[in-house]
Amino acid sequence: MRVLLIDDHALFRCGLQELLERRGLEVIAVGDAASGLQRVIDTSPDVILLDMRMPQLSGLELLRQLRAAQQMMPIAMLTTSAEERDVIESLQSGAQGYLLKDMEPEALIAALGEIVQGRTVVAPELAIVLARAVQAEARGIQSSSRIADLTPREQEILCHLAEGQSNKAIARQLGISDGTVKLHVKAILRKLDVHSRVEAAVIAVERELCDRSLNHGNGGQ
Repeated sequence: MRVLLIDDHALFRCGLQELLERRGLEVIAVGDAASGLQRVIDTSPDVILLDMRMPQLSGLELLRQLRAAQQMMPIAMLTTSAEERDVIESLQSGAQGYLLKDMEPEALIAALGEIVQGRTVVAPELAIVLARAVQAEARGIQSSSRIADLTPREQEILCHLAEGQSNKAIARQLGISDGTVKLHVKAILRKLDVHSRVEAAVIAVERELCDRSLNHGNGGQ
């Protein structure tokens, strides 16, 4: 995996580059957005890790420029900002990930793997931020009817998705195979008429589907 890291903080940039390279990733690191734009064109990375706050040209502005230039490789914001506006604007502008700089290294690498495979990944602790952002949108009766179509097992797996768990982690907890979890996730996305795990998780949090009564109703399985 070739990663382009664009971050203006030298210590963080160098430290993360070394950390990722020790785990077998190829990393190109640059310290400003203007240089980053040229390196994207020169290197065609598999994924871009982009800092939100940078002088002169912000990460969000660079993201928009890249998408306008038809650069469609996966881009993940890697930032300290948990602001609702930053999260929403990044996803609306074409980011496929929104990750926080205090996450564990292994979690970052796992997130990069999912993003490269075409999934949208948002730091689990930001699920509630996304939920607040979409509460004003009309889901209402239509959303409730879709949720009612889920089986108890699918509701249970949806709650694990809302906690940001991977297919492997869900399979391990429920004692089923990764393949079975994947099939359940596909069914959940289809029934809820959404395109990503993140959207499904937002619905679960917004609708408060994962309280104790739901878990008890499923018998914990």
